[in-house]
Amino acid sequence: MKNIQWFPGHMTAAMRMMEKHLSIVDGVVFVLDARCPAASFNPKLKKLAGAKPVLYVLNKGDLADERADVLLKAIRAKGAAAIKINAVNSGSRRDITAAIEKLVAEKRERAALKGQTKVFRFMIAGVPNTGKSTLINLLAGGRRAETGDKAGVTRGKQWIRCEGFELLDTPGTMPPAFENQRLARRLAFVGSVNDDILDIDDVALELLKELSEKYLKRLEERYGVTGGTPLEMLDCACKKRGFLLRGGDYDYERGERAVIDDFRKGKLGKITLDSPEDLESLAF
Repeated sequence: MKNIQWFPGHMTAAMRMMEKHLSIVDGVVFVLDARCPAASFNPKLKKLAGAKPVLYVLNKGDLADERADVLLKAIRAKGAAAIKINAVNSGSRRDITAAIEKLVAEKRERAALKGQTKVFRFMIAGVPNTGKSTLINLLAGGRRAETGDKAGVTRGKQWIRCEGFELLDTPGTMPPAFENQRLARRLAFVGSVNDDILDIDDVALELLKELSEKYLKRLEERYGVTGGTPLEMLDCACKKRGFLLRGGDYDYERGERAVIDDFRKGKLGKITLDSPEDLESLAF
């Protein structure tokens, strides 16, 4: 698979905007994908946050298995505040609100002692398609931020007023360069990299390879895969789904898109791609 690099011009502008607004926020909420929190950790954003208190939200927890809980503990072991949620589930609202409030509990107490009612502000940041806008809509109690399943939906800043605090929604921003291509591929798998710049053949075959190493049983249940090369596994998926062209050849394009879509929508079951080892070198 070719090296993945994706940092369009609007991301440079987004980084500058975020840097400009950091002086007026009280904390930063970094939204990660629970299936690959190491891959969706952007060190440039962490550096940008500086000394501001940070909360890491492992979103899409409904698509991740118990391995994500191990990763959550590993992040907390680094001294970081972190929580795992599912932003499309209204029941997560109380948990995330409590975690955000904890970031500024001392500041709020000091303000109360002075008779002040302070509205705290938080910047919501992360790589594309981790669910930042969905999280904001959950906290705001309604659809106020634009959402979508394509990387790069949010292009400009949006201030959203919530009960007791304000949230600044920011565009999804990638690192200017990916040093670890294994993690970059996982971002492609989950849809954080714009599909339009990717070779769909490479993405599907690499995804099948990685899934076969960790979740072969899932591939067997869904497609009848019992092993073999990634291309042989794709053959099984095409055969199982009936993706055939005239003459009996497999329709690889439909098969590839089906495999990727099945993974992203959880049709292969709950899956976590990262391991604790992937987190070791990251400075949370």
